[in-house]
Formats: sequence, C-alpha cells, structure tokens
Amino acid sequence: MSGRARLTLCSAAATLLASCALLPLVEPATWLLQAAFLLAIQSGVGAATRRVPLARPLTVAVQALVTLVLLTLVFAREHALAGLIPGPEAFRHFGDLLQAGADDVGRYAIPAPLSDGIRLMVIGGVLVIGLAVDTLAVTFRNAAPAGLPLLALYSVAAGLSEGAADWLWFLVAAAGYLMLLLAESRERLSQWGRVFGGAPRNVGGQPGPVAPVRTGRRIGMAALGVALVVPLLPLPAIQGGLLDGAGTGVGAGNGSGGTISAVNPLVSLRDSLNVDDDRTVLTLRTNTSNTSDLYLRIVSLDDFDGTTWKPAKRHIVTVPDEFPTPTGLGPDVKRAEVTTRIAAAAGYAQDWLPMPYPPSGVQIKGNWRYEPVGMTLVGDHGQNTSGKTYQVTSLDVQPTAEQLASAPEAPSSVRKDYTKVPDSLPTVVSERAREITKGATSDYEKAVKLQDYFAVTGGFEYDTQVEVGSGPGAIARFLRDKQGFCVHFSFAMAAMARTLGIPARVAVGFAPGSPQADGSVAVSLKDAHAWPELYFEGVGWTRFEPTPTRGTTPTYTLPDTPGEAVPDLPQASRSANAVPSAEPSASTSCSVQDKKLEGCAGALPVNQTGQGGGGTPWYEIAGWTLLGGAGLALPLLPMLWRLRRRSVRLASAQHSASAASGAPPGRRKDGGDGRQADDAGPAVLLDVPPQEAGEAAVGHVLAVWRELTDTAWDYGIEPDEALTPRRAAARIVRIGELDETVSRAVHRVAGAVEQVLYAPEPRAEAGLADEVRTVRAALREKVGWTTRVRAVVAPRSAIRAVWDLTDRWTGLKASWTARLTALVRRPSGQQSG
Repeated sequence: MSGRARLTLCSAAATLLASCALLPLVEPATWLLQAAFLLAIQSGVGAATRRVPLARPLTVAVQALVTLVLLTLVFAREHALAGLIPGPEAFRHFGDLLQAGADDVGRYAIPAPLSDGIRLMVIGGVLVIGLAVDTLAVTFRNAAPAGLPLLALYSVAAGLSEGAADWLWFLVAAAGYLMLLLAESRERLSQWGRVFGGAPRNVGGQPGPVAPVRTGRRIGMAALGVALVVPLLPLPAIQGGLLDGAGTGVGAGNGSGGTISAVNPLVSLRDSLNVDDDRTVLTLRTNTSNTSDLYLRIVSLDDFDGTTWKPAKRHIVTVPDEFPTPTGLGPDVKRAEVTTRIAAAAGYAQDWLPMPYPPSGVQIKGNWRYEPVGMTLVGDHGQNTSGKTYQVTSLDVQPTAEQLASAPEAPSSVRKDYTKVPDSLPTVVSERAREITKGATSDYEKAVKLQDYFAVTGGFEYDTQVEVGSGPGAIARFLRDKQGFCVHFSFAMAAMARTLGIPARVAVGFAPGSPQADGSVAVSLKDAHAWPELYFEGVGWTRFEPTPTRGTTPTYTLPDTPGEAVPDLPQASRSANAVPSAEPSASTSCSVQDKKLEGCAGALPVNQTGQGGGGTPWYEIAGWTLLGGAGLALPLLPMLWRLRRRSVRLASAQHSASAASGAPPGRRKDGGDGRQADDAGPAVLLDVPPQEAGEAAVGHVLAVWRELTDTAWDYGIEPDEALTPRRAAARIVRIGELDETVSRAVHRVAGAVEQVLYAPEPRAEAGLADEVRTVRAALREKVGWTTRVRAVVAPRSAIRAVWDLTDRWTGLKASWTARLTALVRRPSGQQSG
C-alpha cells in the first residue's frame, strides 16, 4: 500500500474512532455503520481525484459534492431529481429534518432516540468532520491541524454525555489521531530513503522500523498514559452543596446552557438542618393568605438508582415569558394565582432558583435557563441567587379528595420514567408498602396510608443527627430503626409509591418559613426540607408530607376533608401589628397526632432578622430615563436641527450688516473666508465659492437666501436650482400667491444675492433677516394646519443635514486620499533602486 493510500485510510479511521464518542448520546448505534460506509465512499472519492490528479481545491469540491449526493440519496431521495441530484425541494427537506432534529435534541434526555432528524445531524456531522480531516491531512499533507476537527467532535460528544466511560472514548479518539500522525510521518520519511533505517533484527533480514517512528510510538503511548492516569489522581477539587451558602448548588453549570446535571444533595441538606448558627437566606412577600402551604421548591429528584435519589440530566432552554400548564393539570381542578416576591440574602449563592410550585411566570434578571420537565430555573455561566430579588407567579392548586381518588391511570410515558425501581432495592420495601396499603382501592388511598404511616401511626421519630446512609439497604435500615429526617421520610415514601405503581419523585427546597411582624416571611437554613410528589392524572404532581413535625399536612389528605368542596382557607394573614414570639418553636414538641390535625400549622421558628425586598437601583432608573428621553428626542431631531439652522442664518445676517462697515473689503473681522460653515451646499446659483467672491458679505447674504428658499420648501415650494435668484424669487411669489408687499421682500433678498455675486464691491444690506421673517409669516397664513405642523415638526429642508454629512464625508475621504498620495509619491529626480 502506498503512503498516500495509507494516510487516506488512517484519516477515515481517525474520524470514525472519534465519532464513537457520540455512541452514548443516541440509541440504537446502527447509525455508526451507515456513517462508516458513507465515510469510506467519501475517502475513496478523495483518493481517486488525487490520483488523477486534480487541483487541491477541485479535489475538496468533488468530495463535498459527492457527500451532498450521498446525503440526498439517504435522507431526501424522494425529493431529489432521479433520487440523487438535490434541488430546492431536497434542501427544504434537509432544513425540515434539521429543525426536527434540533427539536428532538431539546426534547429527549440522553440517550435520545434515533429519529430521522437526529440521524441526519449525527451522520452529516461525521461526514463534515471527515471531509475536514481528509482535506487537511491528505489533500494538503498537514496532519497536525487535522486534530482540531477531531477534538471538536470529541468535545461536543463528551460535553453532552458526561458519562463514566468518557475516558474510554478519549482513548479511542486519541489513538486514531496518533495513528494518523504516525502514518503521515512514515509517508514523509519514505521519501527520505533509508537514512534513518534501523539495524536488521535478524542476520540477513530486512531493516527494522525507522527510529523516528519507533520514538513516535513510544511518545504517543506515554502521552496517552499520562492523559488517562492524571484524572484518577486525588487532586484537590471544589464542590458545592444544595444549600451551601457559598457553594455552587445543585446545578452543575458548565456554562454551555445545553444540559444540566446535579450533585447528591443529601449530606448538604442534613448539614443545613444541623447548623448551630441559623440564618435567614430568603425573605418573601406574597398575596396569598395561606402561607402555611407556601413551600419553595428548588429541584426535583426523579432518578432513583436504588442507592439515592438525584436529578436526572435534563435539557434546558430559554426562560419563557409564560410557563406552560403543569403536566397533568386538568381544567376541573380549582386553582388560584399567587404572586410572591422573594429576596435572597447576599451570602446565599444557589444555582437553582427557589420558587413556589407550579410556577406560571418568573421576573428575574441575569443568566437563567428553564428546565421544562421539572419547571425549574437554573443559573447559567456562573449565575446564582446571591443578593437577587425576583417575582414568581404560581398556581395554588386545590384538588379535592374525590378528584384524587377518581384520577385515571397515568400516561405510559409518565409511568415508564417515574415508577422505575432498581433490582437492587430490598424486597422489604415493596412488601412493607403492600402491607401498609392493604385494603386501599385507589392510588390516592394508598398514598394517604403511606403518609399516615410515616407521620402518625408508624412510630417514627424525627432526628437530624441520623446519618444519611448509602447503599441499597439504606431505606430498609430506616424502616427498621424508624429514625431519620426529611430525606429519609421522603425517599422511603417515594420508593414505596413506585413499587405500588404510583409515579413518584422527591422535591427539595424549603418548608414554609416564619411570618414576621412586617407581613413578610423569613426562610432560614433550618427550613431546608425534602418532600415526595406523587402524580395523579388530572391534577399533576401533588405534594405529600410524611415527615413528622415538619411542614404542613396537605388539606386534601385529611380525614375531615369535605367530599364536594375544597376546604376553606384562612382569609386573613397574620396581623401586621402582631409581635413575633421569642419563644422556641412548638414544632419540635407537638405530637404527631396534633400535626395530623394541623395543630402545629403556625409553629415554625421565628427569625428576627428579615431581609428587605429592595428597590430598583438608581442606575437602572437613570438608564431607563435616558433611554426614554432619547426615544422622545429622536423624532424631534429634524425640528431641533431646523430651528438651530434658522437661528444661525438670521443672526449671521444681522451681524453682517453691522460688521461690514468696520471690516476691510473682501475680509471678515474674524479672518474668515466669508462663507457660513453650516451652509456649505449651494441653493440657487450658489456654486460660487466664497473665497473666489472675495467679499465679507457674501456668506451672510447667501445664508439669508438659503433660509428663504428652505422656508418656502418647508411650506411646499420645492427649490429649483436651475433658476437664477430673480427667477427663483418670482417662482416663490407665484406658487405661494404672495401679495405685493411680501413679493417686494422676496425680490429684495434675491437682489441682494445678485449684488454680492456680481457687483465689483459686494456689500451686505441691513434688514434682510426681517424680510425672511415676513415671507415666512405670509407663507404660513396661506397653507392649512397640517402643512403648518409639518413645516415645524418635520420640515422638508431638514434633509440638508444628511446632505451636509455626505459632503463632509466625501471631502474627508478626498483629503486623506490626497495626503496618502503625497506620502507615497516619489520626489522628483529620485531614482529607483
């Protein structure tokens, strides 16, 4: 095999090996075989065109064309001419497939199903990377840069998968790249002869591998070994917990904004409950009168592996203006809209946003992303809650016991994801669940029996000092010892519900906080809480409270809940004049039976330190004020420009009449050239430059004449620059239907223009500005009110501002061109080198 053929083969193999990193993202993996076949055709075409040989750009063009034909044959055969030649319909079909693939990527968690759109994205991406690698390594004979597209392919796959086998895919991709480099090195060395040939291994045998190739292999193997071993070393790391005030929270936050993952919140939740120095982390104000049910939800844990519950990896999208209706919530369930304004303490840095559930809208500033399945917000690019004030609109869903009891079976998609339990779960969990719920006729009755077992009848004790526990036997030990805190209760109930076929997950966040004297509610670290959520079709995800002495029992699970009506909720909140109690909370001492009857509904710890809601920053007010002022001023710019120009022109005319007598002939007192800077362009026969006129009065008179013609233009008489001043004046008088007095004023100004242009000694006449004002008043009286308003607010002559800028830009370019020409022009008499 020739060196070029070997390099072509290695190029295709390197691309294929790097594309193996995409295997964990999509299932089934049959796409890889199809990609390998198409990649082989693409590489073969490149080898054939190079053998002809064709020019390098033509080789790349032919490969790209063949790649397009192959993709058309596989994905758009029905929309192409003869099934091969793509046309407008085929490209439209490609666009539809790519759009569908992008939607599927945002909809499905990893691994995603191999839909047509995703298959086009994956196979098309592999072929594009393969073409880039083949072009760099083979066509242009530079294999080193070919590692960049290979690295891009691997990085995208590894960034999305974040699986435990990433090191394996790195090893495979790196091996392919090293193989490509070694093939290029061998092909180059083969052109040098046997200078670096090694000694024969056997007497009379062939020389061994060239020394640089052997060295390259050793270096490559050593580099791979280092790359694989270093990540396994016990190097320092920084991690954050769910409720860690200075940590990173649950959201992994890789900054990509594409997917999210989470750390195990168990230990950090227990640590928050056991803090010695409790502190307020959130302060909220709400318009609901029933703050005892105002749980703040941070994240839902829906992935149960038998050892622990954790958030599943989900795709995140841009925060919508209005959130969709919660999954499963039907129109017959009573609900009320609640608005809550929440202020986070400066020391509480949480990646996930605590919100009442289910939210219907959020107003917050910063880099936040929305996770649609859990209806949660997560910070992007390092965004967190520290010092943030935000407003959440949520639904207070109020189902009845009858609605929950009569709920139909959950959809298969929900049951598939939320009733899974691993084989490692001890059988005692499911056996105890069936024992507890014996005799129940509906999923709702089973859920209530499970809640009552943990909170009332089972003899469990709330104890935050109990270890969280790990391993498949953690729930079994909790059921045996009957001691634990909210994590144990919520995890055990959710696991039992799943064994009974009830979709379940665990929510982590804060239990209702402590009402304050000013009407706000303070939420502290010790309010950190976890509770189970069970799914009922027609109601959606529904909260239950199995933890004794914590939170509040949902009214729809109480035995005295009315059969046909929603329980009446308190109509008045705590009085603003009430003094917060300094006594210890009763929630730690009330009995489980009292809790069941809501005797402990208000017995939550009171924290004297509240956080103000905060106001709008001054710089924001200033910014919006400036923006509003600019928005108002922008439409008025033509009017302001026109008023300024009229003032300058008429003032110039008045000044010239008094100054002309004291100025030397042909010069102004200020040494100017007699031309107004703001009247650079001619109006009627005004092409004569003032410097050629040589008279001080020229510029001032011409400014008055320009003001007269612009005034007539503003009132509907367009200027005609082909006319002399006398004819132009007669045209203004005729079209404007001006009387004899005003006509004399117009002709007097025109006569002054002719005098300064053609007289041997130009002189400025007094009173020309008054003549212009007379003409303007007469024109104003002759037109309707709409023309009057337009002449002031949107004058037609304001277009001269644009013309002036254009003229100045043209002059500036001409000036710089002349300077550059003078710099590069060879001095006369100088000989070239």
